[in-house]
Amino acid sequence: QVQLVESGGGLVQPGGSLRLSCVASRSIFSINAMGWYRQAPGKQRELVATIPSGGVTNYADSVKGRFAISRDNAKNTVYLQMNSLKPEDTAVYYCNAFIRPTAYWGQGTQVTVSS
Repeated sequence: QVQLVESGGGLVQPGGSLRLSCVASRSIFSINAMGWYRQAPGKQRELVATIPSGGVTNYADSVKGRFAISRDNAKNTVYLQMNSLKPEDTAVYYCNAFIRPTAYWGQGTQVTVSS
């Protein structure tokens, strides 16, 4: 098992940047994959980015070139750097850890992009 705590959300103007953090309650070194998902009001939760323990990162087409996912195994932390934010990026962002066969979720952090 693992507990995940997100932070770093907030209100930002279009074109601005935010960095989300997800701290895990245990070592993430051996976790199969970690990622970020988001859910906007009235919409289904969708993948934003994933980072496997030893593979290639994956991004939703809508965030490619603007967002970057990274992990610091020494700090048990996964980050999501979000640049050039758009109003359509507004959502609750959730951290995810996949430890076969279970997916674990954090409580979410709100990101609002508005002028």
